[in-house]
Amino acid sequence: MRTVAVVLAGGVGARFGEAVPKQLVEVAGTSILAHSIAAFEASRLVDDILVVMAPGHLDAARSIIGASGFTKVVGVIEGGATRTDSTMRALEELGSDECRVLLHDAARPAVSGDVIASVVTALSSHDAVGPAVESTDTTVLVDGDVMVEVLPRHRLRRMQTPQGFILSVIRAATVAAAADDAQEATDDCSAVLRHVPGVDVLIVPGDPDNIKVTTSADLEVAERLLTR
Repeated sequence: MRTVAVVLAGGVGARFGEAVPKQLVEVAGTSILAHSIAAFEASRLVDDILVVMAPGHLDAARSIIGASGFTKVVGVIEGGATRTDSTMRALEELGSDECRVLLHDAARPAVSGDVIASVVTALSSHDAVGPAVESTDTTVLVDGDVMVEVLPRHRLRRMQTPQGFILSVIRAATVAAAADDAQEATDDCSAVLRHVPGVDVLIVPGDPDNIKVTTSADLEVAERLLTR
């Protein structure tokens, strides 16, 4: 069974405040997108890479891929209006043959080979896998601006990507999530948890350095991590 990494770069990064999508911004000598692709290019456990790019920026993504000499990238497709739409388009592109699928936010350029390997390895025994790190802060539930409950920190985790799935499982979850008008899935593991009863989502250790670049302030952190 082949392993396909889907690098999700379909968002426009509205919170980032730049004229171009954040995945095209350079950090540590190259674009955020190139750093993310390079992590999967370097993994011996990944066979192919599919890039989902923001509308209007596909040529820029292809230029980055060509200049970087990536050999595993099998396609660059246009993303949708939401994350679920982008995931759906990627799964449609993969066809019907069963495979392992890794869904990764392009905005996490410092993902390590160890995290990728942990997710892929876990897919030999589970159909859905997500890396996560422990919460080091006290986390509370609020009603408006009033704290009403302190959540048990030892049970809380912060989800990261790549999240791994057997294709048929994530396809079923994504189709159901797309039809759910009540609640949009914020990540792919939550879509499986909500819409595919009976499939356990295994949590494997993530990496504190696997940060998501969301605002311009995150660039300084990413610069230090990637330069190191």
